[in-house]
Amino acid sequence: PGGALWRTTLTPEGPGLERSAVEPANGTVELSSWGPGAQWLADRLPTLLGEGDDPRGFQAPPVLTATARRFCDWRIGRTDRVLEALIPAILEQKVTGKEAWLGWRTLVREFGEPAPGSAALPRPLMVFPAPEVWAQIPSWRWHQAAVDSKRSQTVLRAVREATTLEEIGEIDRVAAQQRLRQIPGVGVWTAAETVQRATGDPDAVSYRDYHLAQEIVYLFTGDRNGTDEQLARLLLPFAGHRYRIQRLSELSGYQRPRRAPRMTVHDMRTM
Repeated sequence: PGGALWRTTLTPEGPGLERSAVEPANGTVELSSWGPGAQWLADRLPTLLGEGDDPRGFQAPPVLTATARRFCDWRIGRTDRVLEALIPAILEQKVTGKEAWLGWRTLVREFGEPAPGSAALPRPLMVFPAPEVWAQIPSWRWHQAAVDSKRSQTVLRAVREATTLEEIGEIDRVAAQQRLRQIPGVGVWTAAETVQRATGDPDAVSYRDYHLAQEIVYLFTGDRNGTDEQLARLLLPFAGHRYRIQRLSELSGYQRPRRAPRMTVHDMRTM
């Protein structure tokens, strides 16, 4: 509402709600926050906006020069909430975005709690459920939320390690992904998506994505049938900044011409 960004988070201090908006006159970001986690959110706003990101040494390739110039102020932020990034990534595994967000929305609305300070909004916002709440969701409710047993079991394995997972932002970024991948059901793609959001890793590429390799390889070379192996070779000169290439490619709006049928949407609730 009003051009502002509203965001809920289950912080280490408890649930919190924040509203951030850019002041057009001077470009500053104004923040309001509510709940037990209000101060935690306020303290981390600069990090969320990318204060800790260092793009020095990155040179965009010619195909992305215009995009990099257009988004020259873009920085990679970090939420510092690992489980809040990991569970949505698990729900996105091998399904369409529509299916994944149906499951996410259904589960958070039912098992989350109303965000402090959101009662005045047209629709109260919900806070991410605590690990112990995720652990108690019955199997039939996952099914009703269109989440198959493979993904739900991966979520349950992750929440059992919630405390140690939240510490990966303090370790080496390679070790962080390795730690995530020790959880059965969490692979290369899921680990990369998690650290991109939670720790702001500028080098984490979403390999094994349904479209990513084909899109970026086509952008760079014109080859319509790009593979992860080709993508890895193309990105090697940008080591340390490979996620920047991924995100700038997305921001460019450039898409490979579609010829194959779209991925089929399955309604797990009817199976």
